[in-house]
Amino acid sequence: MPRADENREEALKRLDERAAALQARTAKPASHAAGEAATSQAWRILAELLGGVLIGLAIGAVIDRFLPTKPWGMIGGVLGGFALSLYMARRTANRLMAMAKAEQGDTPLPVIADDEDED
Repeated sequence: MPRADENREEALKRLDERAAALQARTAKPASHAAGEAATSQAWRILAELLGGVLIGLAIGAVIDRFLPTKPWGMIGGVLGGFALSLYMARRTANRLMAMAKAEQGDTPLPVIADDEDED
């Protein structure tokens, strides 16, 4: 009967080796992918901020050209574009935060006690 125990242990060793080899093959390579993704998202938010203001400026200039509202069209366009760009940047940031939370597994943040009661 000791022979069966040896075969079982050898089979378990082979199974462990095969599992380790499979894990090594399927593991994601350690690269700068996370840093590159964060950089691309930062550029996207910057483009949204600048693009909204520039588009608002262009719309205001067109309004000023065809209507007799010389400075107010551009002022309103810039302010409207700025508000729109802030909304778009916030929406993108919220989506990125939700994706990061999903990747982390929704680990709760530690609770910090309030020291105001010690007076």
